[in-house]
Amino acid sequence: MNSSSRQRRLTAAALTALAVTVTATACSSGSGSTGTENAGSGTYTIWDPYPQFDKTSDWAKLLDQCGTKAGVKIKRTGYDTSDLGNKTLLAAQQGNSPDVLIVDNPVVSTLAEAGVLTTTADNKLDTSKVDPNLLAAGQSGGKTYGTPIGANTLALYYNKKILKQAGVDITSVKDWTSLTAALAKVKKAGKKGITFSAIGTEEGSFQFLPWFWGAGAKLTELDSAQAVSALSLWKDWLKQGYAPNSVLNNTQTTSWQEFATGDYAFSENGTWQLANAKKAGFDYGVLPIPAANGGNAAAPTGGEFVTVPVQKDTGRYATSQKLATCLTSTANLYDTDTTLSYVAPTAEVQDKQVAANPDLKPWVEAVKSAKGRTSDDLGTKYPKISEQLWKAVQSALSGSQSPGGALSAAQSAAK
Repeated sequence: MNSSSRQRRLTAAALTALAVTVTATACSSGSGSTGTENAGSGTYTIWDPYPQFDKTSDWAKLLDQCGTKAGVKIKRTGYDTSDLGNKTLLAAQQGNSPDVLIVDNPVVSTLAEAGVLTTTADNKLDTSKVDPNLLAAGQSGGKTYGTPIGANTLALYYNKKILKQAGVDITSVKDWTSLTAALAKVKKAGKKGITFSAIGTEEGSFQFLPWFWGAGAKLTELDSAQAVSALSLWKDWLKQGYAPNSVLNNTQTTSWQEFATGDYAFSENGTWQLANAKKAGFDYGVLPIPAANGGNAAAPTGGEFVTVPVQKDTGRYATSQKLATCLTSTANLYDTDTTLSYVAPTAEVQDKQVAANPDLKPWVEAVKSAKGRTSDDLGTKYPKISEQLWKAVQSALSGSQSPGGALSAAQSAAK
């Protein structure tokens, strides 16, 4: 694709969609290309969403090592996740894209539809070992636009002491009915049930999706009976006092802080809280979120994709491919995903992670059941759908509308 046609596709719609698609995960969180002479040498730029890692970090050292292996120097810039997508679109408009871009997975389809990214068919990135459900987050229009560097997702943390006091056997919690029964026992024992985030932002949608998908609902049918059953579940938990009214304003961080007090039996939260869980001072466990009728619900994936943006000088792609391949190689993924608190995107490295840290086993199970928010070829449609979904959750939980009424309004607005 030539530069002028690419720029025509960098529309205001793409910028708007990207502004709405703000990461909901605690994904941890590159400046434009240099001269195009001697494409197999010189300096290559990498942008990533990890500003917390400075040049002395293991992450920065890995980038330099991959550069040395490819015979080039690396100029790396770390941006906040919320800034990175918009900066990438603007750089593409100016014909100054980074050579390698590591970006939050929901943003991939927006950048792809705007003509910013090359496909894996074009750039020769090998994705054959990647779990298909994780790779789907980087697919749009039947094409793949990168490869995941790792993934995180949601599950249920539980306080073993509280469950024991309430007479709850965690192995009995296998579906919504048994989970709700466990919450009833916890309340009867004088303890608090479950905390989560239902805030009116992408974080609220992110946390609702496991229940939405776990009911069998689809994002293209927000007002289905299955969707209503999922929202009714949360509504009933608030009505029965199993969940606090604070969930309406809880971010995932404040929700975690509630669980960390030791007063709650369950908390819906992510892989990124493992380090904090170990510091909480009480014995805890992790359970994949159950689907309505049993089995593991699909939870949304967080995590980034390594992508290769479109360049004026196509001769740069060969080296960019070497850099991307190095970063996502089996040899490097284990250390990288340990640093980022991610589950690896390949079974081989996942097995290595669990062998080294058995606490990751339920997270690997959750990731294997997980689903990209833009999967099902939703692409740039997702942000608008998500906004209506979190509004419906807020409306129903606050009591201003019934779950059915709120979701019916959401579906109409999302069309």
